[in-house]
Amino acid sequence: MNEQYTDSPGGGGPSLVRPYSLTSGRTKPAVELAIEALIQTLPDPENRTLELGDVDAAIVALCAQSPSVAEIAARVGVPIGVARVLVADLVEAGHVRILATLQDDSSESERRELIERVLGGLRKL
Repeated sequence: MNEQYTDSPGGGGPSLVRPYSLTSGRTKPAVELAIEALIQTLPDPENRTLELGDVDAAIVALCAQSPSVAEIAARVGVPIGVARVLVADLVEAGHVRILATLQDDSSESERRELIERVLGGLRKL
């Protein structure tokens, strides 16, 4: 069985969480997310983040730094597929947004900038 240990945000130590339980068994994100997509927290004027569970709240807090989906997965300690589903749910709920990623017609400098940002994020890990 694949079990994931994550630190609980409250500092209570590690907790045993099965990744599929975080997504209610869902494996496909509601919106398509590339692993290199950068995610940013949206303003929360009504403090709706208080309604979020520990993992979702941790993701929203991380997104203040505009990390990639891959970086979110690494920092939260969940598989990339689980992170994609959770981030997509947060996008749909209006807590975070996806920043523009590369398109087929992106310039070489845009591609280089993305690679540099991803490498910078990986170095921070």
